[in-house]
Amino acid sequence: MNTTTTQPILVQHLFKPLDIALLSLLESLTPQDWDKQTVAKQWKVKDVAAHLLDGNIRLLSLQRDRYVGETPPAINSYQDLVDWLNDLNADWVKAAKRISPGVMLMLLKLTSDACCAYYESLNLYDEAVFAVSWAGEDKSLNWMHIAREYTERWHHQQQIREAVGKEGIITKAFYYPFIDTFFRGLPHTFSKVVANVGTNIRVVITSDVGGNWYLRKQQNEWELYDGSDDENFAATVSIPPQIAWKLFSKSIRPADIINEVEISGDSALATQVLNMVAVMA
Repeated sequence: MNTTTTQPILVQHLFKPLDIALLSLLESLTPQDWDKQTVAKQWKVKDVAAHLLDGNIRLLSLQRDRYVGETPPAINSYQDLVDWLNDLNADWVKAAKRISPGVMLMLLKLTSDACCAYYESLNLYDEAVFAVSWAGEDKSLNWMHIAREYTERWHHQQQIREAVGKEGIITKAFYYPFIDTFFRGLPHTFSKVVANVGTNIRVVITSDVGGNWYLRKQQNEWELYDGSDDENFAATVSIPPQIAWKLFSKSIRPADIINEVEISGDSALATQVLNMVAVMA
């Protein structure tokens, strides 16, 4: 399957069913499940659920209500932004240790509909309140911002599902928009890679939930394009979907999975694909 890279990613309709799947999942957990370790090394299941609740509350307070409760420090670099966000996340997760799983589930249910309604209310082509920095954007349209928000909810829910052994969202409907959004960060990942104009790279997410993505070196930049498997590629990388979501969210690193992906052609270009990080980390 070829990916259309010039079109917006439409996910507003997916927040509600994804939330329904999350709430059903959390309702099914045993007390022992809440304490299981996730692939996010610092967080157990309850911590990830707390982070999702924080996302809901911050969305409604900061984005919908435009309420700024604390002034951020001076942000002079991308790393400054990442460090500040990591501190915010850690502060919330620490405080949420006082919250029982039952109360956390209650609060997630309470905020779910309002969050979904807010996403659905946004004009896709207005400028977003936050740029998608990991894609190299200084300004983003709402469709990209919303898609980024979708990837956050998807991969954190998947962290919980993997930890407790309950799959369910690695489906075409849920997974494909998630990974398609991640690959919008591929040109930025290659922004400092030197190559001849016309150099083509193909990335394949295997199985029927994935597809093919194509990257080409233009005169001054790398661009995703609507390619064809009949072309000549300097490098091709094939990655199973169960690995890709963890790799590109920085839960695992290329060295951990190098024997589980297929690489052909230029190994340096292929390795750069594996180095993409599509979260603020």
